[in-house]
Amino acid sequence: MKNKNYYAILMAGGVGSRFWPVSTQDFPKQFHDMLGTGDTLIQRTFDRLEQLIPKENIFILTNAIYADLVFQQLPEVTKRQVVLEPAMRNTAPCILYASLKIQKENPDAVIIVAPSDHWIEDEENFTQNVQQAFSFCESHEVLMTLGIQPTFPNTGFGYIEYDASSKEAIKPVQQFREKPSYELAKSFIRQGNFLWNAGIFLWHVKSVIKAFQSHQPELFELFESGIPFYNTDAEADFIAENYGKSENISVDYAIMEASKNVYVLPAQFDWNDLGTWGSLYDKLDKDHNQNAVVNARILSTDASGNMIRTKADKIIIVDGLKDYIIVDKDEVLLIVPKSKEQDIKKVLQDVKDKFGGHLG
Repeated sequence: MKNKNYYAILMAGGVGSRFWPVSTQDFPKQFHDMLGTGDTLIQRTFDRLEQLIPKENIFILTNAIYADLVFQQLPEVTKRQVVLEPAMRNTAPCILYASLKIQKENPDAVIIVAPSDHWIEDEENFTQNVQQAFSFCESHEVLMTLGIQPTFPNTGFGYIEYDASSKEAIKPVQQFREKPSYELAKSFIRQGNFLWNAGIFLWHVKSVIKAFQSHQPELFELFESGIPFYNTDAEADFIAENYGKSENISVDYAIMEASKNVYVLPAQFDWNDLGTWGSLYDKLDKDHNQNAVVNARILSTDASGNMIRTKADKIIIVDGLKDYIIVDKDEVLLIVPKSKEQDIKKVLQDVKDKFGGHLG
């Protein structure tokens, strides 16, 4: 019997533009089967959370334009569970809004906030880590995060520095660090008390709302004024009128970096943020030439290290290309070196400027 006080807020509002041309404003990456497994990323994340959390207690936070996609891909969820943002205001406003809704329904709730587009294979260890964190949150007034053991000096992630003297499994956080330079990332790894910030948060609902009240009083007052309307027919009108007034701010800046009662559990599971085509390449099985292929049938000559994705069963002939991203999607064929994957956002903007916004 699952604990009725366990809740999840599944973050599904992002666009994932570095996965263009597959991920677009109209159909972002969390709603795609990026790895060719038969499940989309949001379906896989929902199933993972359901191992521990009652299905009806998993709330999906997304932009209003993605409501239909959510109901198509997660047909078991009800309208109550889908929390729609009428405007994009980063993660703090929507997390506060959802937390106040959950508190009104169940003041004893403990909550995990999880991105919908990450890849976790070791789901048993993930469930154990979440259970361990939930137990800590139930008995302590804390804000928690799950940190990922770094495997190389990645400059694309933020880092969590924890108290190296702590002998406990759950460590006090000393500070959050911005995305570092390569040299700084190497020093973090050498020091040994730094973890990647995966954006997975856990807390008792009372603890997170108290943190917003202390550190973001204006944001708190805006959403607190809606408490009489939450979980009623009047909620949609209140949100439509007031949500756009909220500050555009991440939950990291809003409360995590400002709070003193922050703890981290170094995760026991493997993790991939699936942020770029290169990170997807790292996760996929490779052929004998180290090409990672999704959907395509490939004939390759002197071609290795490529990330290739097409519609189902399309035949791709590749000759003489090494370490390229090759993605074929409807009107767009993308062929860029893997070393330039961070430029895809700019390429997308250039394409929209030249050929029309409908392509992004």
